[in-house]
Amino acid sequence: MTCELTDLVTSTAPADVVRRQYLACAAGDLEALRATLAPDVEWTEMAGFPLAGTYRTPDGVIANVMEKLGQDWDGWTAHDDTYVVDGENVVVLARYTAADKATGKPIDVRVAHHFVVRGGLIVRFEQFTDTALVRDAMRG
Repeated sequence: MTCELTDLVTSTAPADVVRRQYLACAAGDLEALRATLAPDVEWTEMAGFPLAGTYRTPDGVIANVMEKLGQDWDGWTAHDDTYVVDGENVVVLARYTAADKATGKPIDVRVAHHFVVRGGLIVRFEQFTDTALVRDAMRG
């Protein structure tokens, strides 16, 4: 098991880089997350999602997405379950679980993420999810 974990930590294979990003997010390790992102990363949260927009640079992603999710939601987690890899493209089928801090309403929402990984770093991310389910949980 140690060998497999070491391989995951040092691998530049696109799926391994993406997996490290999910593990870092789940652990709340923003520095480990930052280490998976290219300096010129382009991170797009879907139109209609509460954090909709495109964010650039690791600092932009962390400040405008990761930290805000932590402020607004208890236990925000993206559970990655299926990976489809085609060269530098990695599509992950997953689900979000969390509870809105203001309303207490939980979510369990399916999501697809498209990553582009080059040189061992995520250069592009795009989210696809049912934004209405997320917004509904935020309404009192």
